Amino acid sequence: MATTAPLTFSSLSPRVVGRAAAVVTVLVWTSFILIARASSDPARGGSLTPFDIAFCRMVGAGLFLLPWGAWLVRRDRALGLGHASLFGLSPLPLRVTVSAGLFGGLLYALIAYSGFVFAPAAHASVLMPGSLPLWTTLLALFLLGERITPARALGLALIVAGDLVVGGASLLRAFDGGSVWKGDLLFMMAAMCWSMYSVLARRYALDAVRATIAVTAFACFSFVPLYAVLLLTHVAPGHVFTAPLPEVAFQTLYQGFGSVVVSGISFTRMIEYFGPVRSTMITALVPGLSALGAVLLLGEPLYWNLAAGLALVTLGILFGVRAVVRR
Repeated sequence: MATTAPLTFSSLSPRVVGRAAAVVTVLVWTSFILIARASSDPARGGSLTPFDIAFCRMVGAGLFLLPWGAWLVRRDRALGLGHASLFGLSPLPLRVTVSAGLFGGLLYALIAYSGFVFAPAAHASVLMPGSLPLWTTLLALFLLGERITPARALGLALIVAGDLVVGGASLLRAFDGGSVWKGDLLFMMAAMCWSMYSVLARRYALDAVRATIAVTAFACFSFVPLYAVLLLTHVAPGHVFTAPLPEVAFQTLYQGFGSVVVSGISFTRMIEYFGPVRSTMITALVPGLSALGAVLLLGEPLYWNLAAGLALVTLGILFGVRAVVRR
């Protein structure tokens, strides 16, 4: 009787792995926007500050990834391979670890969570995943030498128009004392940080697992000890050590394992297969799904400018994907 070999991850084709990574990334990014808004918005009763949530994210990811990184480093050294850093916890050289960790770990988390304090999830759904193709294309142009075709330029123009429709309206209301524009600006900055990380991952040809471990190791060494000291000395106004344990445990598990371990590996794997520009354009589903979730689950209103901006951004991303596929 013929036997069938068991299906393993390594036996899957690059196409299957790439598409599966894209699906996982879209789902995690959508839930990240909704959960981050529900957790960071002071009006919803959460006791953790944005920096508290970032702290939970880094600690949770470190619990999973730092032992993994130490094992990889020991194995590489036994084989005479690899360039480790950060006391043998990062399997990448120090320069790559710092550059990838700064943009893909530390700055992205601190800026993104802070944005949810001021702006609703519907704004984040448009401005964060929506502006990724814009920033990634511009950074890839300067750092990787990629060419911007006329079709891709048209898609980027639609994305810029959508961002202006959303962010411009909140900026005009700033003269009336509104603060939503602060969140919009932070969302755009967070998207730029993540785009920088995606381009660096492509430039250095980073392995998905090793890149995510290195990003986490840098965050744990640079932010976690410093923030813990600031909390214990009552310099920082955080509550991570006094908040209810179930809330801290949930944020540590979801933000650390889900948003960093699962999403980080799947996003980098997607970059390996699709490339940085097309990978960020594949996130066309995220703005629509997260905006719809914000309306249905968080009770946020969907104003005309948000709907128009969402339509323009989604159309721009889809147009860009179509242009890249034709190339």
